[in-house]
Amino acid sequence: MKCSRRVAIAIVLCLCGIGSYIPVRLAIAKHSFPNPKLILVVGGTPDRERKAAQLAQNHPNLEILISSGTSEAAQIFDEAGIAKSRLHFDNRATDTVTNFTTAIEFLKQRDIHHVYVVTSDFHLARSTAIANIVFGSQGVTYTPVAAYNPFYPPEPKLRTLRDVGRAILWLGTGRTGAVLKR
Repeated sequence: MKCSRRVAIAIVLCLCGIGSYIPVRLAIAKHSFPNPKLILVVGGTPDRERKAAQLAQNHPNLEILISSGTSEAAQIFDEAGIAKSRLHFDNRATDTVTNFTTAIEFLKQRDIHHVYVVTSDFHLARSTAIANIVFGSQGVTYTPVAAYNPFYPPEPKLRTLRDVGRAILWLGTGRTGAVLKR
């Protein structure tokens, strides 16, 4: 009985340690890097790219990373007057979790610790939950920017929970558990 109690206490302490690690890293990054240095577009719908183009017009020194964007992305940014030299396209992501896990490589290569994350309003809760885990664990903070999309209802909480689990799996294994999204 004493052994199982010790194991339970050890598990609780480990979970508390892991649970406090990410918020501390996020807070340190936010304090150390108060201004975003990049605009990340979580691909999926043209409304996100239009919102990112508007944001880019207001922040002419920021580069833009479009993670698995739409086929209209280049045209949307061109019509907004955004120079092609500011755009980076990464089409490796197949879903929201991999939008963040592939983007982290780009951010680390450029020593970027604070980004704007542009996504749709209906998708914001899931995106920020994943960003907290993936970006937070790597010392990267973010400022969410929502593109309004009246055609989609809020996402189910179960989908968010599933992808939080996949992000945690990525932390421990480097794999996203993409098979779990089916």
